[in-house]
Amino acid sequence: MSEPVDFPQEPIATPNPPPLDPEVQQIPHKVRVEEFQVSGDTLVSKVKELIHQGNIRRIIIKDESRKTLLEIPLTVGLVGGALAVTIAPILAAIGAIGALVARLTIVIEKVE
Repeated sequence: MSEPVDFPQEPIATPNPPPLDPEVQQIPHKVRVEEFQVSGDTLVSKVKELIHQGNIRRIIIKDESRKTLLEIPLTVGLVGGALAVTIAPILAAIGAIGALVARLTIVIEKVE
């Protein structure tokens, strides 16, 4: 009863994933990059204005030496209350950065 049983080993076939739908693979996205120079005290209001435009994919905040301080990916599907709840802590962090740095550059990526 305690003897090991030797089962025959059959090769396991690796399933091939189905190919992606061609429509899904070939969605062209044109991304335009814009830069804004702002002072620390106008940073939060400018970011709020940009977020409410709705077609922005990413916001990057850089200091005077072009070092990235904060990078915020934005989801296009966020609207209304979900947007407010998600963005509130980010705006608080942006306000803290704005209080510490005099001149900032906001880089945005827009989807066209």
